[in-house]
Amino acid sequence: MKTYQEIYPSEPIVRSGDQLRPRAADLLSLEYFEADPDAMPTETFSQHHILINLKDEPHRVENWRDDQHRDFTFRKNEIVVTPAGLKSGWRWHARSKCIVITLDPARLETFTQSELGLLLTERQLRDLPQFEDADITTAAVMLLDALRLGGAGSDVMFESLARVFLVKLVRKYGDDRSNEFEFSSSFTAQHYKRVLDFMAENFGRPIQIEDIAQEAGLSASHFSRLFKDVIGDSPYQFLMRYRVERAEAMIADTTRSLIDIALACGFSDQPHLTRVFKQAHGVTPRVWRRKQNDGQPNADSSPTR
Repeated sequence: MKTYQEIYPSEPIVRSGDQLRPRAADLLSLEYFEADPDAMPTETFSQHHILINLKDEPHRVENWRDDQHRDFTFRKNEIVVTPAGLKSGWRWHARSKCIVITLDPARLETFTQSELGLLLTERQLRDLPQFEDADITTAAVMLLDALRLGGAGSDVMFESLARVFLVKLVRKYGDDRSNEFEFSSSFTAQHYKRVLDFMAENFGRPIQIEDIAQEAGLSASHFSRLFKDVIGDSPYQFLMRYRVERAEAMIADTTRSLIDIALACGFSDQPHLTRVFKQAHGVTPRVWRRKQNDGQPNADSSPTR
């Protein structure tokens, strides 16, 4: 089967695969398009596609789904899901402005079952071909904004926001109606973005879990459970990953001392930076710096260098 990207009639303006290391793009890929009126032939794809309309003005769109022809007005923030294995084609009658998120079915199934304890069936994906969900749309736009912003820390931020998007999407289709799920639904993508922004803005100083939970308006214990459920890391683990990624960019600058970088990134001292950095990359910051500057492999024999 062909991929969506192989037959789309124009190149995306933004594409996650061009900017991210593999780990951040594992859960999904994102592309943003602004395309003149055109059409895509009817094809069957091996991936799921989530199309989110960002165009302010309603416009006419035609969509062929197996034997069904849908001729409808596409409004801003509406979402169309095309499951893998469904024959689908498109024609849009005005300039488009949309996000296309591509999901690998096998990885989505693994994520859904192992991390959320939910079963997402093919039938469930087919049941809602078009719907409006402000929270899912917001999560997708935040992913796009993270790509556009780029810079140090963008990989960690994109990966975390990707998980927020997937959790929101899966729980819309899943069958979990526990009290915890209902509360999680009320904690929107924008709430997560505010918490992540708080950590990104304050990573260089000591941060307590109570500080982050206060930003979320929750108790520390409840916030920690909710954060790990969606982001996949505890708040502390996320903060350490973010600090390491920010340190990576600074370490490449040979004019900066490692102790200065450690303190600028919120580590208590240079050994703290060395320990956490080596856990993440398998080498010390000093060896990482050498590799970035000469491109040659180096052995790292000292755990405290």
